[in-house]
Amino acid sequence: MDIQEVRGRCREVATRGIAFALVAALAFAGGLVVGGGNSSAAAVITRIPFIGDGLDATPDQSVDLTDFWKAWNALNANYVITHASSTLPSARERVLGAIQGLADSYNDPYTVFFPPVEAKAFSDSISGSFAGVGMEIDIKDDVLTVVAPLKGTPAEAAGILAGDQVIAINGKSTDGVSLDKAVSQIRGPVGTTVELAIIRAGKPLNIKIVRQTIQVPETDEEMDVASGVYRIALYEFTSNSAALFSEAFAHFRASGSRKLVIDLRGNPGGYLDAAVDIASHFLPKGAKIVTEDFGGKEPNNVHTSFGYADLPQGTKIVVLIDGGSASASEIFAGALQDHHAATVIGTKSFGKGSVQTLLDLADGSLKITVARWVTPEGHWIMGNGVTPDIVVAYQKADTETGNDSQVTRAIEFLTTGK
Repeated sequence: MDIQEVRGRCREVATRGIAFALVAALAFAGGLVVGGGNSSAAAVITRIPFIGDGLDATPDQSVDLTDFWKAWNALNANYVITHASSTLPSARERVLGAIQGLADSYNDPYTVFFPPVEAKAFSDSISGSFAGVGMEIDIKDDVLTVVAPLKGTPAEAAGILAGDQVIAINGKSTDGVSLDKAVSQIRGPVGTTVELAIIRAGKPLNIKIVRQTIQVPETDEEMDVASGVYRIALYEFTSNSAALFSEAFAHFRASGSRKLVIDLRGNPGGYLDAAVDIASHFLPKGAKIVTEDFGGKEPNNVHTSFGYADLPQGTKIVVLIDGGSASASEIFAGALQDHHAATVIGTKSFGKGSVQTLLDLADGSLKITVARWVTPEGHWIMGNGVTPDIVVAYQKADTETGNDSQVTRAIEFLTTGK
């Protein structure tokens, strides 16, 4: 689900970037800009004429709406209710439906229109006032896919894995469902159950998960005594993550170790500000971390390192990633990789790298993709992800034995240089 949760500017890396079926989640669903104090919104509201929400209402004279009005009038004249429970949509409801269709025509799962009810649900998800199962989902190759279950959540306990394809929720097919609709179906009151039909490695599975209020540990740390390698695991990028990481980083410096593993596996991302802050421990002041590329519609926004200059001299760094590493995780890993500040080990990351703006419209909300994340060397994160310098698959046996082949390979690299 990036930034400060204020009505003026809320830029979280991931979104819709990445949507969560979580409890009390931040709007990790990524790169989101809410309301109007941001440059994107400012570019919109400088146009005239205005309507009450400050958006440009000038008709596009180059568009022929003849077929639209033909359809409108044909439905008015000919539609007959065939179910006793059905009602005719009001003119207002038909307008809202047309706006939804317009947004859908862009074929971008992150550009959507929320009618009033759905808009309130999305607002609740941003504020963290909902319950769920603790997994991040996204649309990948037109299929609803688990990016990662979050550590210590019901989804993880039930056996949900990164890469699981969700084909049905409570018996309802997810074919063609929007990401936000899927999230609303997975969320629900604490103590209730949601049943997911998934495809894993070509095999169907049904998994039932009891919704809970979720408390996710944000960091973990340990020293491998035999090798002297210090590992800091970061499970998400929240508003607290920079401070928590700084504490763990201080422990690393005090340990005397000069070999560090930053474990971002299964980290679905979160706040861009947190990623920039944490990267600033490893990159010099002014070093480019990520660029928001607005496709020429406004000047690009370059985020750079604060340059904390507190990394012990001679420290060797490995960043661990996998298919559950997304958004802010990819920004962090991509920045350190491009600046040759760390060696990235694991498997290719998810590939979530776009920014959305959220605008109030027609008592609902219109979410529009306005930018894409680009690494310092010019690599698009969206759809491409970050490719490790050393590819190491997580072995199935690791789960059974408690061994971790990716951590083992990171320790080997840090101790031997190979």
